[in-house]
Amino acid sequence: MKTYSFEKLIAWKEGRILVKLIYKVTKSFPKDEQYGMTSQLRRAALSITNNIAEGSGRTTVDDQKNFYKMAYSSTMEVLNCCIAASDQEYITEETLINIREQIDKTAFLITKLRESL
Repeated sequence: MKTYSFEKLIAWKEGRILVKLIYKVTKSFPKDEQYGMTSQLRRAALSITNNIAEGSGRTTVDDQKNFYKMAYSSTMEVLNCCIAASDQEYITEETLINIREQIDKTAFLITKLRESL
């Protein structure tokens, strides 16, 4: 089976860990948030890895940078949603700290990926 270039990127791998974490955490969100915060948070998390993957397939540096910038922005959206989820007591402070640690890793690597171009 062929491995695509984005699958080798550490930023994508760390983003994938974040996506798994977000899906796991949001399983316990209230049912009335299914089409609200749960959906928004999951879409934002997936947007991180989607934009890294799409950016890696672009042929111009400007296009690549733009997609990596969107991936970084989606990472910040995930953080904001998680802070809101903590405010609503959907997640514990400990869970928020764990998510923030993964966000820190992912955001740092996306920044370095963008700067490397």
